[in-house]
Amino acid sequence: MKAEHNAAMELARELVETTGTHLFLTGRAGTGKTTFLRRLKSDCPKRMVVLAPTGIAAINAGGVTIHSFFQLPFAPYLPGNSFAADGKVAYRFRFGKEKINIIRSMDLLVIDEISMVRADLLDAVDAVMRRYRDRFKPFGGVQLLMIGDLRQLAPVVKDDEWQLLSRYYDTPYFFSSSALKDTEYCTVELTEVYRQSDHRFLELLNSIRENRITPDVLASLNSRYIPDFHPSKDEGYIRLVTHNHTAHDINADELSRLPGPSFTFSARIEGKFPEYSYPTDPQLELKRGAQVMFVKNDTSGEHRYCNGTIGEVTAVAKGMIEVRCNDSGEVVDVKPEEWANARYVLDDSSREIREEIDGVFVQYPLKTAWAITIHKSQGLTFDRAIIDAGGAFAHGQTYVALSRCRTLEGLVLSMPLTERAVITDSKVETFTREARQSTPDAVRLDTLRRTFYISTLGSLFDFASAETAFAVLTRIVDEHLYRLYPRQLAALKAEMERFKENITAVATRFALQYTRLIDASKHYEDDPVIRQRVHAGAEYFKEQLVPALVLMGKMRLETDNKEIKKRLKDALAELDMQLSVKDALLSYIIETGFSPVDFMRQKALLAIDGAAPSAVKKNKTARKSKSEDTLKQTVAADTGDVDNPQLYQKLTEWRRAEAARLGIPAYMVLQQKALLGICRHVPRTAEMLSRIPYIGKKGVEKYGEDILRIVREAEDA
Repeated sequence: MKAEHNAAMELARELVETTGTHLFLTGRAGTGKTTFLRRLKSDCPKRMVVLAPTGIAAINAGGVTIHSFFQLPFAPYLPGNSFAADGKVAYRFRFGKEKINIIRSMDLLVIDEISMVRADLLDAVDAVMRRYRDRFKPFGGVQLLMIGDLRQLAPVVKDDEWQLLSRYYDTPYFFSSSALKDTEYCTVELTEVYRQSDHRFLELLNSIRENRITPDVLASLNSRYIPDFHPSKDEGYIRLVTHNHTAHDINADELSRLPGPSFTFSARIEGKFPEYSYPTDPQLELKRGAQVMFVKNDTSGEHRYCNGTIGEVTAVAKGMIEVRCNDSGEVVDVKPEEWANARYVLDDSSREIREEIDGVFVQYPLKTAWAITIHKSQGLTFDRAIIDAGGAFAHGQTYVALSRCRTLEGLVLSMPLTERAVITDSKVETFTREARQSTPDAVRLDTLRRTFYISTLGSLFDFASAETAFAVLTRIVDEHLYRLYPRQLAALKAEMERFKENITAVATRFALQYTRLIDASKHYEDDPVIRQRVHAGAEYFKEQLVPALVLMGKMRLETDNKEIKKRLKDALAELDMQLSVKDALLSYIIETGFSPVDFMRQKALLAIDGAAPSAVKKNKTARKSKSEDTLKQTVAADTGDVDNPQLYQKLTEWRRAEAARLGIPAYMVLQQKALLGICRHVPRTAEMLSRIPYIGKKGVEKYGEDILRIVREAEDA
């Protein structure tokens, strides 16, 4: 798919990577939503978790299900209620340390196939995120990316469930979520279709999708109604039906009609792999001549088939299957493929979020495919299909079925379409019209980027949580331990007042200053005045934290009262965490400069290290060591092993000396990313050096000769 210059995709990418706004990414079938997600997972610098409402959708998206990640029961969720609508299944949200750390450290939560997500499920997600992140912000303050097409398959809600939920929601769709209504989110609609190139067919599909059904539209589609259509088997038609039992009966009947022996191939299932996520039959029965569909892209690198390719079994025996692909005519020696059931964990060394395999499903990537359900066809593409949409019973089914085909000529209707078969929800239409108004223009995008920059910078210079932790600890000592520890209480009170005056109050005034500077600067991210003020501010507040850190190292508070002892321990640990994390973040900014995404990653790593209560550290040196260790982990997580360690060492020493000579921070000489790029590419000319990110022509003019000399010396050594 050639989507590199797709303006809507680029806008969506900008919104995700350079702002903190929530985004609904939509578009009709075949516009590249899956491609966007795949590229985002590969390239996005933010720490993300990808979820989907169903097991198959999660496997296809390379993520996990919403219910499994958040450990949610399947019963309806009632907003503000800790119990499910059935009164039995509790929404208790109790997680282990690792899951809590993942939730606290993620930057971006992606939900694919959002059209199938119910409003109450999205509110349950909000409740979890608020509990373990920021309780005052929707979804705990994490950025939300919702991908899907509301004109496709709708959420499943039973009548008895809707009787309960309708008291809280005007529709079952995700956009009726109470939490989502409390946010300002943008919508980007992908419009360039890659699946179909037949413009007449595209217009017909769009008419169905947008409920613009006229007699002419129906007449054009019904021109493909061919009574008693019986294609030859080499034409490779697949029948799309509305119900599972219909598809099963058609496939079983067609297979039984074939002559010759049948062979059954058993899947190998290891570990945990729930049945509802099986990508194909665990007992796959085939005969020579069977029509099959591939259910996974070719992993050999030869691109012989893809998910949805139709073919015919030309040879089958024990341990061997050959399939001739209808589109290419190529005969493929099919090998078993592996699907993973993954969960998200924290890597012990890098502290990055990664997927860990809980189980695998190994089977030939095929299923009998004379017929499949419209529901299971979502996301697939066919050259030839027979559509049984007359029995459509849910919003979007007919559109999904028709849009699976590449061309109108490749489509055959088993019965004429009527307006009744095209089921659309007027509330979806209303929401869609309104959502299109929230697509940001260039001015709005710039505002969102600035807001993200300012808010992220603000979290660095926000000391409210630390002040609150000071107040909690001081109150506990004042109420329960003042007779035992009058001097420590006095010291706490004095330090809290100094903290308010020299840190919190100054931070409030400083926020006004840097906000005015950022608002007034066109290129605020690279503005030397702003960078210098941020650097100076970080140095000031780091120095002002020293008395608090020293005091915490001297605290010696004990009590025999178990309840007070626990409260005291938690309060000490919370204040220690707040101070040490803030100290480490300020050190990081002083060393590297401020970049929102890099800062968010560092903050997440420190939050993981300091999330659980721990023994209060005894001196500032321990904190500094922890900060430096975390910084090293972050660099390792971002770049992997450093290429050319000797060259890297020489460049680092040169940068440190140059910074000292000029009296500026090291990052203002050359950014860390530039050093790593030089070590990776080893430039030998000024032109090669200028192509390395974060150097450019100005960097070459200033330091090109020195850098190239160091490269030559390192090579000669």
